[in-house]
Amino acid sequence: MRPLNPSSSTPQIHHHVFDSGNQAGERGTRLVMVITALMMVVEIVAGWWFNSMALLADGWHMSSHAVAIGLSAFAYAMARRHARDHRFAFGTWKIEILGGFASALFLLGVAAWMVIGSVERILDPKPIHYREAIIVAILGLAVNVACALILGRAHDHGHEHHHGHGEGGHHHDLNLRSAYLHVIADAATSVLAIAALAGGMVFGWAWMDPVMGFAGAILVAVWAKGLLRDSSRVLLDAEMNHPLVDEIREAIATQPEWGKETQIIDLHVWRVGKGSYACILALASPNPGLTVQSVRQCLSIHEEIVHLTVEIH
Repeated sequence: MRPLNPSSSTPQIHHHVFDSGNQAGERGTRLVMVITALMMVVEIVAGWWFNSMALLADGWHMSSHAVAIGLSAFAYAMARRHARDHRFAFGTWKIEILGGFASALFLLGVAAWMVIGSVERILDPKPIHYREAIIVAILGLAVNVACALILGRAHDHGHEHHHGHGEGGHHHDLNLRSAYLHVIADAATSVLAIAALAGGMVFGWAWMDPVMGFAGAILVAVWAKGLLRDSSRVLLDAEMNHPLVDEIREAIATQPEWGKETQIIDLHVWRVGKGSYACILALASPNPGLTVQSVRQCLSIHEEIVHLTVEIH
């Protein structure tokens, strides 16, 4: 193996910085957690008082989301607290991803609970005070829409911040996305609850309540599956299919001064932050013009590579 320049081969550790995008996400998530918890109490009390299983189910469903959104807020706080902790070799970004993964599991649990609740309503239907329950359900929907706007604004703030640093569209705050999905799932179940209550009040269609419960469960499960897939891919470093990998291969192959004999013998790329990647690259070539410095210069156009280790054989 050709000797490496010590200054070029030394690993560059880039700690995760808790930037303004993260701060906006944390503030928005905390606010939404408080609002969701308050509305949860209102819906559960109203559901019990008006004997509305649909409203009660929506309230308990919202309680699980309040816990999950709280988990997202906790993930932000932990990432911020340990942002400068040198024990985290590539920063604390994956704490946020872990929060998103846990929230996805919560969503799957919510979907299962909705199915169980719907079955119970089929087996044991009860009279409902439709008018009062619909008013509370509409209030719950309004709260969910407000929370979605809060988190959407936080997402836009983070997107503008990272785009301004040249990272383009290759980053996603999966922790913020998980909180947003919980709010959207709440809004969807509120809509379904309103539809079921309206159908029961106007047409006497009591069967709509459990049917809407099943439909909501399917919708929530689909969202959870997507979030679980994306967050687990990051946690397991399963991103060698990312476009950046092909761009690195192409950059190496299209350098005429290195000769056609230059080959990539080992390549590892994984994400260490929103729009930030680490790369280990090993090349084999008889061309003495191929140096660690020239490889670094070749790949310097990819600003998303924040940690690059190069070996030349």
